[in-house]
Amino acid sequence: MTLYTAKLTPPQADALEKIVRGSYQLRDVPYARFSGTKPDHNVTFYESGKVVVQGKGTKAFVEFVLEPEVIGTAKLGYEAVHDPALLHPRLGVDESGKGDFFGPLCVAGVYVNAAVIAAWKDSGIRDSKSIGSDAQIAKFAGIILDTPGCVTSVVPIGCEAYNRMHATTGSVNRVLAWGHARVIENLMLQRDRMQPPPIRAISDQFAQDKATVSKALMSLGREIELVQRHKAEEDIAVAAASILARHEFVVRLKALEKQFGVALPKGASAAVETAGRDFVAKLGPEALPKVAKMHFRTRYRVLGQEEPPKVEWRKKA
Repeated sequence: MTLYTAKLTPPQADALEKIVRGSYQLRDVPYARFSGTKPDHNVTFYESGKVVVQGKGTKAFVEFVLEPEVIGTAKLGYEAVHDPALLHPRLGVDESGKGDFFGPLCVAGVYVNAAVIAAWKDSGIRDSKSIGSDAQIAKFAGIILDTPGCVTSVVPIGCEAYNRMHATTGSVNRVLAWGHARVIENLMLQRDRMQPPPIRAISDQFAQDKATVSKALMSLGREIELVQRHKAEEDIAVAAASILARHEFVVRLKALEKQFGVALPKGASAAVETAGRDFVAKLGPEALPKVAKMHFRTRYRVLGQEEPPKVEWRKKA
């Protein structure tokens, strides 16, 4: 265990603050009330009320300091006792590439049951955004794919298909909704491999209106409950899906680099704009939709075009 998070009550936060300020090297962390570091772990308490412990010494700190001196309850290792729903058979769905100018949008789904969750207990599987390298992503993807009883599906939407879908729907969320619905349907087509069958599918709530995904569900996907919530990646099924989606994205982005002989950085930074201009100079503007998401404002800067005015987003009444 190298990562642990929990919500603390105000008295618990006060107790932890005394410990950290009394025996840790203090450091400044954005949005944190306090944070401290030791050689084998860091402890940060955020204004939101969440504590995050990271490092090789995480497990020892939680078991011997946080639980007995702050929380007052032994929860580590007993999560399913406190919340039996953690072992329910379910599908987790997540995507990768939504915020990357270059490369596809990849959506993945993972079925887990109690046995799968038990197999992953000490694996370190967690939200892909907290995993630092492509090599680690690949390692965790291998663990997930090799776990007996785990059923998976990945739907990659290549750049040209993505651009067509976005032009037709006019919305990233509708493209995402289709991808999530397609993955859920693909998994349900394999339900004979799922023992016991899933009772729900969990995904992040990326659209303001939950019906965006519900309306996109296909016939089999409508047979189970769809749960959309913020920070869904805290569920291990969604975290596993995020890893598979990111791994697929990384593999396909590297394949595009090899195919076109150019570097295609992740994200949408200044380095991405520079790479985009180099790509256009080498292969021409007509090739850009083959490797990039053309609705990004980055596209105008890469092509030297005037950016359209930004439309102020307003919440519907």
